[in-house]
Amino acid sequence: MKNWADKLLVEYKEGRNALHQMKANLHEDNFEDETQINSMIESMTFAMDWMETGRRPDTYGGVDKGSIYQRQFFESIDVIPDITEELYDIDSKQLYMTTEEKKALAKIFATWSHKERVCYIAHEVQKKSFQKIADELKVSKGAVQSYIKRARSKVKELVS
Repeated sequence: MKNWADKLLVEYKEGRNALHQMKANLHEDNFEDETQINSMIESMTFAMDWMETGRRPDTYGGVDKGSIYQRQFFESIDVIPDITEELYDIDSKQLYMTTEEKKALAKIFATWSHKERVCYIAHEVQKKSFQKIADELKVSKGAVQSYIKRARSKVKELVS
Protein backbone atom coordinates (compact mmCIF):
# COMPACT_ATOMS: atom_id res chain seq x y z
CA MET A 1 0.00 0.00 0.00
CA LYS A 2 1.61 3.25 -1.09
CA ASN A 3 1.56 6.35 1.07
CA TRP A 4 2.60 9.92 0.34
CA ALA A 5 6.26 9.28 1.14
CA ASP A 6 6.42 6.39 -1.35
CA LYS A 7 4.97 8.60 -4.09
CA LEU A 8 7.35 11.44 -3.26
CA LEU A 9 10.26 9.02 -3.27
CA VAL A 10 9.52 8.07 -6.88
CA GLU A 11 9.62 11.73 -7.89
CA TYR A 12 12.91 12.26 -6.07
CA LYS A 13 14.46 9.23 -7.80
CA GLU A 14 13.44 10.60 -11.19
CA GLY A 15 14.87 14.01 -10.27
CA ARG A 16 18.14 12.51 -9.08
CA ASN A 17 18.44 10.47 -12.28
CA ALA A 18 17.94 13.66 -14.28
CA LEU A 19 20.72 15.33 -12.29
CA HIS A 20 23.06 12.42 -12.98
CA GLN A 21 22.26 12.79 -16.68
CA MET A 22 22.97 16.55 -16.54
CA LYS A 23 26.27 15.85 -14.83
CA ALA A 24 27.22 13.31 -17.49
CA ASN A 25 26.51 15.86 -20.23
CA LEU A 26 28.70 18.60 -18.68
CA HIS A 27 31.98 19.62 -20.24
CA GLU A 28 35.06 18.65 -18.24
CA ASP A 29 36.09 22.28 -17.63
CA ASN A 30 32.76 23.24 -16.04
CA PHE A 31 33.83 22.66 -12.41
CA GLU A 32 31.33 25.08 -10.77
CA ASP A 33 28.28 23.48 -12.38
CA GLU A 34 29.54 20.00 -11.56
CA THR A 35 30.03 21.01 -7.91
CA GLN A 36 26.51 22.44 -7.78
CA ILE A 37 24.98 19.32 -9.34
CA ASN A 38 26.93 17.07 -6.96
CA SER A 39 25.57 19.07 -4.04
CA MET A 40 22.01 18.70 -5.36
CA ILE A 41 22.46 14.95 -5.86
CA GLU A 42 23.81 14.60 -2.32
CA SER A 43 20.87 16.57 -0.89
CA MET A 44 18.34 14.49 -2.81
CA THR A 45 20.00 11.25 -1.71
CA PHE A 46 19.89 12.42 1.91
CA ALA A 47 16.18 13.25 1.62
CA MET A 48 15.47 9.93 -0.10
CA ASP A 49 17.28 8.00 2.64
CA TRP A 50 15.18 9.84 5.20
CA MET A 51 11.93 8.98 3.39
CA GLU A 52 12.94 5.33 2.97
CA THR A 53 13.95 4.76 6.58
CA GLY A 54 11.69 7.23 8.36
CA ARG A 55 14.60 8.69 10.29
CA ARG A 56 17.43 11.13 9.80
CA PRO A 57 20.11 9.24 7.84
CA ASP A 58 23.04 10.33 9.98
CA THR A 59 21.52 9.34 13.34
CA TYR A 60 21.87 5.88 14.76
CA GLY A 61 19.69 4.17 17.37
CA GLY A 62 16.97 5.95 19.23
CA VAL A 63 13.23 5.51 18.98
CA ASP A 64 12.90 6.53 15.34
CA LYS A 65 12.15 3.23 13.61
CA GLY A 66 12.16 2.57 9.88
CA SER A 67 8.47 2.44 9.09
CA ILE A 68 7.37 5.72 10.62
CA TYR A 69 5.30 6.82 7.61
CA GLN A 70 3.50 3.47 7.49
CA ARG A 71 2.89 3.68 11.23
CA GLN A 72 1.31 7.11 10.87
CA PHE A 73 -0.79 5.85 7.96
CA PHE A 74 -2.19 2.90 9.91
CA GLU A 75 -2.68 4.89 13.09
CA SER A 76 -4.94 7.28 11.19
CA ILE A 77 -7.33 4.31 10.78
CA ASP A 78 -8.52 5.69 7.46
CA VAL A 79 -8.00 2.36 5.74
CA ILE A 80 -9.53 0.10 8.38
CA PRO A 81 -13.25 1.02 8.16
CA ASP A 82 -13.27 -0.21 4.54
CA ILE A 83 -12.55 -3.81 5.55
CA THR A 84 -15.44 -4.03 8.01
CA GLU A 85 -17.83 -4.30 5.06
CA GLU A 86 -16.00 -7.47 4.01
CA LEU A 87 -16.23 -9.14 7.42
CA TYR A 88 -19.20 -11.47 7.94
CA ASP A 89 -19.72 -14.26 10.42
CA ILE A 90 -21.17 -17.69 9.68
CA ASP A 91 -24.77 -16.47 9.88
CA SER A 92 -24.02 -13.79 7.23
CA LYS A 93 -24.29 -11.06 9.82
CA GLN A 94 -21.87 -8.24 9.45
CA LEU A 95 -19.13 -8.11 12.06
CA TYR A 96 -18.36 -4.73 13.53
CA MET A 97 -15.04 -3.54 14.86
CA THR A 98 -14.91 -1.28 17.87
CA THR A 99 -12.54 1.66 17.94
CA GLU A 100 -10.27 -0.27 20.31
CA GLU A 101 -10.19 -3.23 17.91
CA LYS A 102 -9.36 -0.92 15.01
CA LYS A 103 -6.54 0.62 17.02
CA ALA A 104 -5.22 -2.84 17.91
CA LEU A 105 -5.33 -3.84 14.25
CA ALA A 106 -3.55 -0.64 13.26
CA LYS A 107 -0.87 -1.36 15.85
CA ILE A 108 -0.38 -4.86 14.42
CA PHE A 109 -0.17 -3.53 10.85
CA ALA A 110 2.36 -0.91 11.94
CA THR A 111 4.72 -3.51 13.42
CA TRP A 112 4.83 -5.56 10.24
CA SER A 113 7.17 -4.86 7.37
CA HIS A 114 5.60 -4.42 3.95
CA LYS A 115 6.49 -8.00 2.91
CA GLU A 116 5.21 -9.45 6.18
CA ARG A 117 1.91 -7.65 5.68
CA VAL A 118 1.54 -8.71 2.05
CA CYS A 119 2.43 -12.35 2.74
CA TYR A 120 0.30 -12.65 5.88
CA ILE A 121 -2.80 -11.17 4.26
CA ALA A 122 -2.35 -13.20 1.07
CA HIS A 123 -2.00 -16.43 3.05
CA GLU A 124 -4.49 -15.92 5.87
CA VAL A 125 -7.16 -13.82 4.18
CA GLN A 126 -6.89 -14.72 0.51
CA LYS A 127 -5.96 -18.35 1.33
CA LYS A 128 -3.06 -18.42 -1.13
CA SER A 129 -0.39 -21.09 -0.81
CA PHE A 130 3.18 -20.23 0.17
CA GLN A 131 4.35 -21.16 -3.32
CA LYS A 132 1.75 -18.98 -5.07
CA ILE A 133 2.72 -15.99 -2.91
CA ALA A 134 6.39 -16.70 -3.57
CA ASP A 135 5.78 -16.78 -7.31
CA GLU A 136 3.85 -13.50 -7.22
CA LEU A 137 6.49 -11.72 -5.13
CA LYS A 138 9.41 -13.37 -6.93
CA VAL A 139 10.92 -14.65 -3.70
CA SER A 140 11.54 -18.15 -2.37
CA LYS A 141 8.88 -20.20 -0.65
CA GLY A 142 11.07 -20.21 2.46
CA ALA A 143 11.15 -16.42 2.48
CA VAL A 144 7.34 -16.31 2.41
CA GLN A 145 7.19 -18.79 5.28
CA SER A 146 9.67 -16.66 7.21
CA TYR A 147 7.67 -13.45 6.64
CA ILE A 148 4.48 -15.11 7.83
CA LYS A 149 6.20 -16.67 10.84
CA ARG A 150 7.62 -13.27 11.86
CA ALA A 151 4.22 -11.61 11.38
CA ARG A 152 2.56 -14.24 13.57
CA SER A 153 5.16 -13.86 16.31
CA LYS A 154 4.66 -10.08 16.29
CA VAL A 155 0.92 -10.58 16.68
CA LYS A 156 1.52 -12.94 19.62
CA GLU A 157 3.80 -10.37 21.26
CA LEU A 158 1.20 -7.63 20.95
CA VAL A 159 -1.70 -9.79 22.09
CA SER A 160 0.06 -11.14 25.19
